[in-house]
Amino acid sequence: MEIHIDDDFDLDRIHRSGQCFRWQRLPDGTFRIPAGDRCLYIGSRGDGDYILDCSEAEFDAFWKAYFDLDEDYAAIRARIDPDTDPFLAQAAESGRGIRILRQDPWETLVSFIISQNRNIPAIRRSVELLCAAAGQERRDSRGETYHAFPSPEKILRLGGRGLAECRLGYRDSYVLAAAQAAVGGALSFGKMAALDDEAVIGELTKLYGVGVKVASCAALFGLHRVNVFPVDTWMKKALKNEYPNGYPFEKYRPYNGVFQQYIFFRYRRPDRREVF
Repeated sequence: MEIHIDDDFDLDRIHRSGQCFRWQRLPDGTFRIPAGDRCLYIGSRGDGDYILDCSEAEFDAFWKAYFDLDEDYAAIRARIDPDTDPFLAQAAESGRGIRILRQDPWETLVSFIISQNRNIPAIRRSVELLCAAAGQERRDSRGETYHAFPSPEKILRLGGRGLAECRLGYRDSYVLAAAQAAVGGALSFGKMAALDDEAVIGELTKLYGVGVKVASCAALFGLHRVNVFPVDTWMKKALKNEYPNGYPFEKYRPYNGVFQQYIFFRYRRPDRREVF
């Protein structure tokens, strides 16, 4: 099917934004996107036109929400005053087209647990090894094999020895503990829906091996809490250099998470292009 998107939407910038680890950019510029138990091929035809290999019904049921297409990101960017905050205006232009994907919260949490103290290629390898080890094997529309992201139950069945083969390092015990919490009911994303952002992060940091940064990423990218503002080493550097008197969180509420993505993208990409 074909769609037209008038709003900010850049597949390459989303791919390089650091919020998703299973996207693949193919030689022809098309993107292959496994998400949960689905897989999509999507490519740009220019001028806001895109071709997708799913049906209109599947697009409406899943992918439209996944890409957050009901949100007006151009309007979010327009909240920035270039006269009073020229850096953020430049960062937003640099990252224009990034959207906060509506990813599965379990997949997002585990992926960011795996991401701790690792570069993007290593994270991707471990996530794919985990999916291959415990996820259900499927075929995409081109007949290629992919694996669904494994449920907490399947990760528990994999066990510590199986997780060790996914090259998670010390993080395998964290992933196993999260699976145990999910199966046992201590971790419930459904119950988090009634909580405010601070309480959500508090619940996630109760998990073994989950600190504020991982919890913030899980909240922003997996629970779509778009005011959550994850801070890693890149963001610490940006905030120190660009906002020595403090970042104006109240001014940019309730979209601080979107602006965080623009800042993060701007600070990571000027001097290097990491292999994705």
